[in-house]
Amino acid sequence: MSVVGAAVRTNFYQRDEDGQPKARVSVKLLPRELSLLPEPRPAFEIWVYAPRVEGSHLRFGAVARGGLRWSDRREDFRTEVLGLVKAQMVKNAVIVPTGSKGAFFAKQLPDPSVDREAWLAEGKAAYTTFISGLLDITDNRQGEEVVAPDRVLRYDDDDPYLVVAADKGTATFSDLANSVARDYGFWLDDAFASGGSAGYDHKEMGITARGAWESVKRHFRELGLDTQAEDFTVVGVGDMGGDVFGNGMLLSEHIRLVAAFDHRHIFLDPDPDAERSYAERQRLFELPRSSWADYDTSLLSEGGGIHPRSAKSVPVSPQVRERLGLPEGTTSLTPHELLRAILSAPVDLLWNGGIGTYVKASTETHADIGDRSNDAIRVDGRDLRVRVVGEGGNLGMSQLGRIEAALHGVHVNTDAIDNSAGVDSSDHEVNIKIALTPLVADGAMTMEERNELLESMTEEVAAKVLRHNYEQNVLIGNGRSQREVMAPVHQRLIGYLRETAGLDPALEFLPDRKEWARREREGLGLTSPEFSVLVAYAKLGLKDALNDSELPEDPAMTQTLVNYFPGPLQEVAGERLQAHPLRRQIVVNEIANAMVNRGGVSFAYRAVDETGATLTQIARAFHVVRAVFDMNTFMAQVEELDNEVDTDTQTELYLEFRRLIDRGVRWFLNNRSLSSRMEQEIEHFAGPVQSLVPVMEELLQGTELDRWQERVDWARKRGVPQELAQAYASLLDSYSLLDVTELSMDMDRDVREVAEIYFGVSEAFSLDDLLTHVSNLPRPDRWSSLARGAMRDDIYGVMRGLARTVAERTTPGSDSVERVEEWMIENRDALVRTSQVLRTVGAMEEPSLAPLSVALRTLRGLVRQGSATD
Repeated sequence: MSVVGAAVRTNFYQRDEDGQPKARVSVKLLPRELSLLPEPRPAFEIWVYAPRVEGSHLRFGAVARGGLRWSDRREDFRTEVLGLVKAQMVKNAVIVPTGSKGAFFAKQLPDPSVDREAWLAEGKAAYTTFISGLLDITDNRQGEEVVAPDRVLRYDDDDPYLVVAADKGTATFSDLANSVARDYGFWLDDAFASGGSAGYDHKEMGITARGAWESVKRHFRELGLDTQAEDFTVVGVGDMGGDVFGNGMLLSEHIRLVAAFDHRHIFLDPDPDAERSYAERQRLFELPRSSWADYDTSLLSEGGGIHPRSAKSVPVSPQVRERLGLPEGTTSLTPHELLRAILSAPVDLLWNGGIGTYVKASTETHADIGDRSNDAIRVDGRDLRVRVVGEGGNLGMSQLGRIEAALHGVHVNTDAIDNSAGVDSSDHEVNIKIALTPLVADGAMTMEERNELLESMTEEVAAKVLRHNYEQNVLIGNGRSQREVMAPVHQRLIGYLRETAGLDPALEFLPDRKEWARREREGLGLTSPEFSVLVAYAKLGLKDALNDSELPEDPAMTQTLVNYFPGPLQEVAGERLQAHPLRRQIVVNEIANAMVNRGGVSFAYRAVDETGATLTQIARAFHVVRAVFDMNTFMAQVEELDNEVDTDTQTELYLEFRRLIDRGVRWFLNNRSLSSRMEQEIEHFAGPVQSLVPVMEELLQGTELDRWQERVDWARKRGVPQELAQAYASLLDSYSLLDVTELSMDMDRDVREVAEIYFGVSEAFSLDDLLTHVSNLPRPDRWSSLARGAMRDDIYGVMRGLARTVAERTTPGSDSVERVEEWMIENRDALVRTSQVLRTVGAMEEPSLAPLSVALRTLRGLVRQGSATD
């Protein structure tokens, strides 16, 4: 009965063209109402049953996307798809829809060895029936109106968004799916299934490999190697005819591919010439239906060879033995032994572009992995000797295998991070087609013109997609640089995401208490694979919260929506973009990506924890802060330093701006109302702040100016250009410009005058040193973090109060130093005790919260006395 109660739609009462009951039954369920189902439970499930096919489609939200696969698992295809949809949900954290996945099992297939064409035709027929069953009970759109399907009684809300994508066995079925959608008059038309004949071809774009290559380049930059300018050694899984492997192995002319394998052949080239081998790989990539057997063996280095995997034994030359790090005396290996040796070879990069799971953890059994076909060749993460892993393919490593490898020094993320560009480009395609549909319908554009426009925007779409891959790698690198000091915060973040974003720490293999204790003893924090999981859930939780808010409708978000689309589309569609059916979701996705990528994985959580604000309020403050401080310009300048300075230097620059974001967001939450005036706030603050930042050297005085110059010198010595070095050195002082600007508005004074007084006061009372002591306070728990943040805010409040009273009670027009001195003379009696306390605290090497609190209270008293009227 519980299953019946969870059923909200069916096509049971629909009729075919002859008025007869349809030869399929579709039922839509709400799995979260069924406690008998295993976790994770998606939001929606459609089950399709017919004589020739059975299938299940799972969605984690109303707006979701993912592939449909042709399953060969008759009894448990739902189990298969359930495992895939969780990974899809995590991968989709970077795009507009959440995760979905479907699988169908064709029940009347002929023997492919007898008649492959008939076998394929029946598979397509089963796929068509499955797609039809999904559309039978899916709402449609007619203009702005949502229309329910005929003869369907709905017990749920409107649900018109259904898209599918290619997957195992259905790579060439997109046009077929779109033809079914057209037969139904479905509003998405050929946006229903991306990648069809009028869509973005992933292999032609090479987009999945290019996205994963952003991870590879970042990993090697951290190791001091430029993959686009220096030779490096590679082993891989795949062949040059494949999309991900083939495209990937053409992304640098400095690749020295020493070994690779697919399901047919083993390729060995122990000492390749980078230039000649690149050209030969290019030839194979362009050769239809190529395999490693087509490689020109005359180009192989001494000792190399190409061998069938079916061989009983493969000869191992001295050159191969040395390259793969095999024991002395090894002259031959079985294919399985050789493949294990390739996977664990001591080379620079392992590039996975194949199908299967090849790396597990030593704590896992092969049965735990569920990929029996590769049990004989799978290796443990601790046995990898590569420096970097690039996961162009899906599920090439188990998550525990990744973590184990990372703990042993391998640079590796997750497949969801590395190969997200494929699903990202498909999502852009769908949203672009949706935007253009009204223009085609109104006759403003023909379908041919639409298709030409799509093609013309290919590289701009690719650039937007690759931007996500790049930024997420920066984000993970930034997180890893703070993994030890921020470990307590990351532990609390996991608890927060468990409560608010559906994170199951055990299911995602995150550290338990025992493992956290071990890592704390050994000075370890989270690994990149673990950060990758937190990135996904941080974005998913943020998007869930913002989707239910009024933020996407705010006029200040208009440009955020427009900027999502390529320039040519912005020009063609114009104001029509604001009527995009997924306007809200696109805006939310862009804001969530920016907040996490630039603010940090724990940014939103810490802001909630320390201010009590809602995620919507925090998002508003973030939007204002990034505009006021011109975040995009600073970040672009740091990115331009790739391979010019080391990544540690770039990370320091990124983190310094993140500190500014942290403090700026808290300032706006505590001092301004942003409920409906983001544009006005940006207008008020951006001009004054951006006018003063370039002259920070002129505003600072004494020891603060010395500190500023030291930071400039530090950056310059590491290769940072002068202008950017000065901008970096000015970042945290720039935060004070918010107080300065508000003071100037409140007092109707020139902002430069107020700034000079403000920094003069800070120098006179050594408030910069006091802030440094506060920043050095430990934060082992939540209350320590809150106390530290509150004290920092109070010190800035003292600076603001002192600046106000000096500005109000001294002679206008005088030099700022003279005005501060004038005020101090007038208040010399009150200054005696203050100076004594500040000197005592300043003499301490690492003052704790107690003496800092006393110093703060003394300064507050000085503000009260100094501002008292005669």
